[in-house]
Amino acid sequence: MPLTRRDFARNTAITGAGVALAGSVGALATAPNALASYDSDSAEGAEGAADARHGVGYGPLVPDPRGILALPAGFTYRVLTHSGKTKLESGEFTPSNHDGTAAFDGPRGTTLLVNNHELKGPRAKWAHPVPLTEGLVYDPAAAGGCTVVEVRPDGRVAEWVGIAGTSTNCAGGRTPWGTWLTCEENSDKAGVNGMTKDHGYVFEVDPSDRRANRDPKPLKFFGRYDHEAVVIDPKRGHAYLTEDASGPNGLFFRWTPPKGFAYGPGTFRTLADDAGVLQAPKCFDSGGRFVDDLSRATRIGTVYGVDWVDVPDRDARITPVRKQFGDRDVTRARKLEGMWWGDGGAYIVSSYARDESPVRHDGQVWFYDPKRRTLTLKVLLGVNPDPSADGVLDGPDNITVSPYGGLVIAEDGEGVQHLFGATDSGRTYPIARNELNLGTEEEPEYSEFAGVTFSPDGRTLFASIQTPGILLAITGPWKRQKKR
Repeated sequence: MPLTRRDFARNTAITGAGVALAGSVGALATAPNALASYDSDSAEGAEGAADARHGVGYGPLVPDPRGILALPAGFTYRVLTHSGKTKLESGEFTPSNHDGTAAFDGPRGTTLLVNNHELKGPRAKWAHPVPLTEGLVYDPAAAGGCTVVEVRPDGRVAEWVGIAGTSTNCAGGRTPWGTWLTCEENSDKAGVNGMTKDHGYVFEVDPSDRRANRDPKPLKFFGRYDHEAVVIDPKRGHAYLTEDASGPNGLFFRWTPPKGFAYGPGTFRTLADDAGVLQAPKCFDSGGRFVDDLSRATRIGTVYGVDWVDVPDRDARITPVRKQFGDRDVTRARKLEGMWWGDGGAYIVSSYARDESPVRHDGQVWFYDPKRRTLTLKVLLGVNPDPSADGVLDGPDNITVSPYGGLVIAEDGEGVQHLFGATDSGRTYPIARNELNLGTEEEPEYSEFAGVTFSPDGRTLFASIQTPGILLAITGPWKRQKKR
């Protein structure tokens, strides 16, 4: 049923565009014409320490003598897996290119992590692809997949393959029933780049039941396109998914399950390839005007109403899904990336927009409220004038809702890379800085952060440096961030 103009006006009046909205973050901008401040470690010493004393963040970042991760005073990190150095239970090296991750309670006090490996194309291209473990392989030509990492109470770590033979496993999402949905950000068909099966699907990985992962089945009802992330609405049963694509810009989607479908471990496997309904958004502003691209929003608190339009051919047999719609059929966005469910809705990241979009920016985070069927702009990063300078942020990617309030965001921009937090009112603060220089002293190069997620007990923040592939566990004096 379409959202009427009257419904939208009532919803936006309740939501309150331009003020602190329901959810975890109010406003964020970090470049010229900024709409909120950034409590950067580049404030150096006294100012950063003052911010920490006043309840925002943890103070300036302390350089790491090991050259891996700068953290605030009192925080420490531990390397759990390192591609080419640590090994799986089966004896092969940990695969490279870590990406999306989620944490789960495991047996006997363990924590289980499912870790994506964003490896695109044929296996020969990579020094450390995901091993082709018998019974867990979708396409033997593909290099990607997931590993499961078990962190035991005594500190020991074990790692094994969860799924192999998938392509470009970027982000994904955890389910309310304790499994991981891993997303292929690549839609090569069989015969392209050496692939023997079609790609561009979502797969389910159970970290607690190895037998459940045998004979991987693509969840084709979610559609075939360059998937990025997925979340499940635990109340209504919808799945929301993002597409990282351009030419034209990508979409985010809503999947409605078939009537009477009961969620649970393994139940997705029972559904037909065309089960449920896959839809793309069509947004309009408070005046009822169609919005063609989310980059049009240039003010924090912008609220759009959302209608949903059926996808004609979700398996994209002839035409890619995003190209099946005309310019005025749906609302698009560039670099739709990480998602996380929290505060009764879905947080959705658009990493940046350039000349392919109506308005340039260096990052947005939106909040979709399924009850009101509205999208609200929570985070806006202006174009970063100097990516090489520390303390200015660009390119948000993976995201998680913090148990201490607000959001924690992994940076995948240009230049220096951070993990950073944002309070409910929009003040931002640094949590970590990648100090692993992959370039030279004259031309430094730093890999993106990925896979940011808290342990179930909230004591440990897990994150990865994507290249070469290092999974880190960060602990310290976490505290609830003040709403200021």
